[in-house]
Amino acid sequence: MSVHYTLNLRVFWPLVTGLCTALVCLYHVLRGSGGARAEPPDGVDGGFPLLKVAVLLLLSYVLLRCRHAVRQRFLPGSPRLGRHAAFSSRHFGEPGLSILLESYYEHEVRLSPHVLGHSKAHVSRIVGELVRAGRARGSPGLIPGGALALAFRGDFIQVGSAYEQHKIRRPDSFDVLVPLRLPPLVTLEPRSLGEEPVLAPAFRGCFVCALKAPPSPLGASGGHWLRDCKPFADAFCVDVRGRRHLSATLVLRWFQSHLQRSLATVRYSLEGRCRVTLTPGGLEQPPTLHILPCRTDYGCCRLSMAVRLIPAVHLGDGVFLVAPPPPPLPSAPLLELPEGLRAEALWGVNTARQEQKLLSWLQERAAPGACYLKCLQLLKALRDLGARGLDSAAATQWGRILSSYVLKTVLLAVLLRKGAPGQGWEEEHLGKCLEELVQFLRDCLLRRHTLFHCVLGPGGAAAEVGPLPKALREAAPVDLLAAFDGHARELAAARLLSTWQRLPQLLRAYGGPRYLARCPLPRSQRTQGFLEGEP
Repeated sequence: MSVHYTLNLRVFWPLVTGLCTALVCLYHVLRGSGGARAEPPDGVDGGFPLLKVAVLLLLSYVLLRCRHAVRQRFLPGSPRLGRHAAFSSRHFGEPGLSILLESYYEHEVRLSPHVLGHSKAHVSRIVGELVRAGRARGSPGLIPGGALALAFRGDFIQVGSAYEQHKIRRPDSFDVLVPLRLPPLVTLEPRSLGEEPVLAPAFRGCFVCALKAPPSPLGASGGHWLRDCKPFADAFCVDVRGRRHLSATLVLRWFQSHLQRSLATVRYSLEGRCRVTLTPGGLEQPPTLHILPCRTDYGCCRLSMAVRLIPAVHLGDGVFLVAPPPPPLPSAPLLELPEGLRAEALWGVNTARQEQKLLSWLQERAAPGACYLKCLQLLKALRDLGARGLDSAAATQWGRILSSYVLKTVLLAVLLRKGAPGQGWEEEHLGKCLEELVQFLRDCLLRRHTLFHCVLGPGGAAAEVGPLPKALREAAPVDLLAAFDGHARELAAARLLSTWQRLPQLLRAYGGPRYLARCPLPRSQRTQGFLEGEP
């Protein structure tokens, strides 16, 4: 189902021509069945005007098809390019490819603001009712004297590309942080693992959270606090190097069961608007709320949506620790954790609020009509085009390396190097701006540049996003691509270059109203294509 409403001329003209032809045939049938009464005076053929209209429509369709064929014939193509040629911007100076790029964006990439707005409002209403029900329920039965249990804070935070104006294709997936309220006696001491010795790069962006005793009045004993917090520590903490640490695994398990009970409370009130189901994510993924339209829902945006509900612990200044942390790569198993460090204690960090502030700061300083968000959307679409023809393993690896977060960080890094999207980011320079992003991404893959986390990186964007918690200010820089070995990065860089060089062919094959899917290749050929960098 398309989420963008356009008139498909390739379907419209044949349909009109066929309809007029059918009317002509129907007229002649009725005229023949009418006998002498239907005979026009003086032998004039009364069907001529209608037949003339049908012929004119048919000729119009043929002319449009010929014009399209001529335009496709003389568009700049990529076969003239060498297989491993360097980047060249001369092709984007030609109007034909700009038309292709704009057409692909309109038909395959751009979201209808109307549909996206309806979808976000629908998600907000459903998740709001669920979170309020979870807060009202509390967490009885988990800990004796439930004052030391976790609870929903009562609000939720919408994060991700749908709320940053760069989501592509369909508004059918959303991310929502659900902040948790800790007991008053519990204080956390977060610490980044970036400086941890002998730690796999995949875990350098993770955090651990030790329980911290509050300042005690003179003469008070720390043992009293430990005794009071023991029910909470037994239910939600694990031992790491002799200290109790908040466990992301135990918190996620509680969160999923609490959501199930809360959903049972509100399911009946939601039946008239939608059907809602909750899929647990296990210990490696947050739970997903599936919102399905009702049969009685005759709204214009009847979409099935998946909402990831992510438990989050607030550190301050809009920064959250989230469970679970990003999944490690197959090359970095949990067995590589240093001695004494447990996987259950690892948390991820979410700086979506800071990134939204950074995008707002850039928007305020951007020139009118700047197209940097459109470039980010097209960069995501380019990644999706590059994944076509790959087997599942190669496509998964390609998607991990060029994740949406990596692509957004590439855009922020390029913009921050220039200070703001000023001159050169106008709509007429869309192709050149997109090329600049692709070239910077390729340089990062080939280790010519380091792609640091936009908030945790050295120098980062702290001045633009406001104050940060101490744990983030003291965190070591995080290279987003350090977890991937050199061979995988070189393969991804080669495929990125090949996809870019063949972009006109890919846009003609997969863009526009008419979608022409290629026949699937044998598995051996698909894998070989990835190794050779051919899309």
